[in-house]
Amino acid sequence: MSLIVKICGLSTRETLEVALDAGADMVGFVFFPPSPRHLSLKTARDLGELVKGRAVKVALTVDADDATLGGIVEALQPDILQLHGHESVARLGHIRQKFSLPVMKAIAVETASDLASLPEYAEVADRILFDARAPREATRPGGLGTVFDWRILQNLELRIPYMVSGGLRADNVTKAIRLTRAGGVDVSSGVERAPGHKDGEMIRAFIKAARATEEVLVR
Repeated sequence: MSLIVKICGLSTRETLEVALDAGADMVGFVFFPPSPRHLSLKTARDLGELVKGRAVKVALTVDADDATLGGIVEALQPDILQLHGHESVARLGHIRQKFSLPVMKAIAVETASDLASLPEYAEVADRILFDARAPREATRPGGLGTVFDWRILQNLELRIPYMVSGGLRADNVTKAIRLTRAGGVDVSSGVERAPGHKDGEMIRAFIKAARATEEVLVR
């Protein structure tokens, strides 16, 4: 199975086009007001229409209620919902059934004990995203450029696909993939020149580095 590369937090036509042209498998759009990458529904609709099946559209939300999710689904027409808050296993199941969409659950990781809830989430989620645990004073759960100890995921046995996020950049994505053997990588702040402002060259460099690692690992 080929490596999945996700560029998250896209907010302009220009950087979305770069991500698509460079071969991103997933493009992520953030719906969380505290984030510098938060999109209005109108912008989401406009950007979503540009994708045209060239990549999987991911809607990232944080503890959103059904009404909020409904508006996002109507505007973006996402292919998958990324749940990045404190959503319970039951909440995941409800969202998955109500909106008839796959769900990707983000798990915040700092120590091995943070994987305790993983089996329960894996029974409901379609995909898991491991991200670095945010500091207590943070106003958002991700996109902070923080790296966790990837060795925690070594020898992980999971029956559903999983991805790694948190502080990834073109210069460390190779190490992350080799240590975790994850089937996908997700980057946001690591391809930005400032919070919320993606850089086209950094996007290209990240995807190129991830693909180069993939080629080595599958030989």
